[in-house]
Amino acid sequence: MAGDLTGRSWLQAGFLGAVVVLAMVGGGFLAVAVVGDDAPAAVATAPAGASGTQATSSTQTDEASNDATVSLTAIEDLPGIVERVSPSVVAISTVSGTGARTAQGLGTGVVADKQGHILTNYHVIEGARQVTVEFTDGTIVQGTVIGSDPGNDLAVVRVTLPQGALKPATFGNSDEVKPGESVFAVGNPFAQKFTVTSGIISGLDRDSPGNTASGRPVRGMLQTDAAVNPGNSGGPLFNAAGEVVGINTAIENPTGQRVFVGVGFAVSSNTAQRFLPDMIAGKAIAHPQLGVSGASLNEINAQQAGVDVTKGVYLTSVATGSAADRAGLRAASGAATGGLAPGGDVVTKIDGKEVTTIQQLAKLVDQYNVGDQIKLTVIRGGSELQVTATLQEWTG
Repeated sequence: MAGDLTGRSWLQAGFLGAVVVLAMVGGGFLAVAVVGDDAPAAVATAPAGASGTQATSSTQTDEASNDATVSLTAIEDLPGIVERVSPSVVAISTVSGTGARTAQGLGTGVVADKQGHILTNYHVIEGARQVTVEFTDGTIVQGTVIGSDPGNDLAVVRVTLPQGALKPATFGNSDEVKPGESVFAVGNPFAQKFTVTSGIISGLDRDSPGNTASGRPVRGMLQTDAAVNPGNSGGPLFNAAGEVVGINTAIENPTGQRVFVGVGFAVSSNTAQRFLPDMIAGKAIAHPQLGVSGASLNEINAQQAGVDVTKGVYLTSVATGSAADRAGLRAASGAATGGLAPGGDVVTKIDGKEVTTIQQLAKLVDQYNVGDQIKLTVIRGGSELQVTATLQEWTG
């Protein structure tokens, strides 16, 4: 591959590890960070343009029957399922830059429909002037980027092939995914095309740090220990039924190395499906923002802040000119005495839905559209009041 190993890389404040988007670029990895929104986010290393996974195996003993049968996977007939779904997975090669600054990248994508639309990560195709798509049967065609959602690190590439030549993936309901559930990934880590790795869902509702394109955290991501590395980005995370429940996007590595250590993140399939029609239509996608930062209350910090309630989100800052500012929400002011400064509003509900953490508040806001009005239940000076805010477009 031509090009050098230059990339963009940042460290999340207060965290020792690098946040990396795992894209193979110029023979190396494109390191890209993701930074927070209204809520603090966990640092993640994102597989840009390529996500990889290491196969894992486990020996399980059925204690109930004393049957010491060795199982290579928790998914029954994994080879058969892989064979069935692999035609829906593609390798996406990109060329960006010109002359001495030319760089090549490799990522993964998944066929979304019979019309030739392929879902991938935005960071896989960001800045590309040439996109090539390769299928498992060896077919190679040119691709065109027709839509994107940088805020969720998603994009759509279109290819022209006979409908009968395309096998769309089946998308599952990511809201039904449970921790401990078996999953597997198919992707192109380290240019090892169409590599299969397996694991489990390790956690739900994770927030990535703000991604490189928009600075906006991706909400509701799935955490997995199925190995993903540079080259896996944009590829599918399948459940045991062969349904896509996530799009592999990022990894976290506290050592700062750009390789997988057991903590990977995937954009949920429901998030992808929500915005897929608009991406296919080439529409610009905007995301809402309330414009606050806050702390999740508990009995200790509530006392420090001088508020009577112990559940809710205590506002520590309100961005000037934001939806929250225009609605009259108030942030803490004055000097802190060993904890939170006094004087802040406490948000306890959004449209009647209880809010107990800043992460929950941010996720609820994310479910609305720019321009929507939301009713906030707020505790101020010991009294409850209702405040209406009109959500604005995310600006960082």
